[in-house]
Amino acid sequence: MEKACIDINQLVNVFSNAQGSIYQSDKLNCFYVDFGGKFARFNCLSLQKLKKVVEDIDIEALLLNTRKADFELVTFNGCEHIYLLNALEIIALKDLLQGTFTMFKLNHMISDCLYRLVV
Repeated sequence: MEKACIDINQLVNVFSNAQGSIYQSDKLNCFYVDFGGKFARFNCLSLQKLKKVVEDIDIEALLLNTRKADFELVTFNGCEHIYLLNALEIIALKDLLQGTFTMFKLNHMISDCLYRLVV
């Protein structure tokens, strides 16, 4: 999906690192992952699946295996997006997804604390 098709003003930047960003669209109830030259749309469940797939990649084994290239194909069932990433890109994507889900948890904790103060 092209960035030009999306009104960037309607997206909320959830988390960014040097290699990419994840945006939230409240209007469309989805997330956009801007990583590796690709701007991809995910629903909440797909974003969780992507995080699980990336976290399950064994970086050490990938780097130590001399019989195959240090690239990994990242995708999962029901996903129309495919990433071909090297070890450094996997680490960057892992960091991006972990930061995003940390921000979700932080937002939830802040909302919970504010709700307790009001009630």
